[in-house]
Amino acid sequence: MTDSKSNESTSEIPSAGTATTFQASQALKKVSSQIYDFAGVPGKASKPGPGVRECDGRDKDTYFQVYHPWNFAPTMASDIDVAMENLKKKLKTGGWVIKKIYHDNSPNKALNLIADNDSKKASVWIIQLEKDKNPSFAIEVTSGCYKIPDGQEIERF
Repeated sequence: MTDSKSNESTSEIPSAGTATTFQASQALKKVSSQIYDFAGVPGKASKPGPGVRECDGRDKDTYFQVYHPWNFAPTMASDIDVAMENLKKKLKTGGWVIKKIYHDNSPNKALNLIADNDSKKASVWIIQLEKDKNPSFAIEVTSGCYKIPDGQEIERF
């Protein structure tokens, strides 16, 4: 799912099959729920739902991608490391493969984790914001490229 080279065309994003934008967004919500469960600690997730965007390099009236950005804040700040360890373990099961773990160039050198699930045609990017006043995770789950069924239109939200 993720590009292995920064200059690789995003048209290499795999096909996720055929679905309406509603069906695709519901499928991605399920993946986000699974990620929430993987954290394995009590906490609160932000409310924003999935959005729809174009699949670069593909017909914008026929293909779309769903993305779901959200935040997860453990109830106890001390659980931030426990949650990350749980995510690392769980994102090696059930078809998930960790593609990259690294510290970014931000002043806090935040830990980033990127994982793909080819069977779900989904990818997740998790940023551990442990040094923030309220430690949390910035999470974005992204689908592969869906094709809208014949006779349907892509809803943009």
